[in-house]
Amino acid sequence: MKVLLIEDEPPAANRLKSLIKKVNPASEFVGIVDSVKSAISWFKNNQTPDLIFMDVQLADGISFEIFEKVELTSPIIFTTAYDQYAIKAFKVNSIDYLLKPIDEQDLTAAINKFNSFSQVNQVQSLAINRLSDAMRMLTKKYKERFVTKVGEHLKFIDVSDILYFFSSEKITFCKAGDGKKHILDFTMDQVELMVDPALFFRINRKYIVSINSIADMISHSNSRIKLILKLSDDSDVIVARERVNDFKNWLDQ
Repeated sequence: MKVLLIEDEPPAANRLKSLIKKVNPASEFVGIVDSVKSAISWFKNNQTPDLIFMDVQLADGISFEIFEKVELTSPIIFTTAYDQYAIKAFKVNSIDYLLKPIDEQDLTAAINKFNSFSQVNQVQSLAINRLSDAMRMLTKKYKERFVTKVGEHLKFIDVSDILYFFSSEKITFCKAGDGKKHILDFTMDQVELMVDPALFFRINRKYIVSINSIADMISHSNSRIKLILKLSDDSDVIVARERVNDFKNWLDQ
């Protein structure tokens, strides 16, 4: 079993490596990378490993950003000290989600689960089942409003009144139903976790759109979809190719 570790804390990486070796002595470690950037580079220049252990929060960002740059087919066991990413983790190739400090018994169960599913499609089926279980077990209260500063005043904006979120020059904005845009003190990755995925969908790195913001949809090159958003003068709002199928499923739910 060829294993890749994505972990930015050396002590945690060394401990996890030792635990994996203890649980599965036949494990072969093909690399340890410590950032989103180095992980993307590794996947572009190396063969796909059998299994990936991936920390969620890395030194230069959240590991879900890796999926925006490379297509991963390897099963993944996420490791993190936080449980708020569980539902998002099971939307990708995840077979388990281990909270730090990692317990040997939990790790054993996760590796046994991996060994039980040798085919990628079987792993993905398990991920779908795990996502359903996670959604039933985990209750998440999504944000109902955001607070923003207007001059010397603070103002709150109801999420139900937001058409879409977008980033520009590393600043996150939201566009409200009155046509005004407001600066938010959150990254796009943070916003994506805060809003109800039944109502909002992240179509690419720049945009998170509300179902109510879409005025028109047009077939675009390379099997992509171009969106016309209400109260937007951006003529280049494109659903990323790797997100088209999920976007169509989101529309059809």
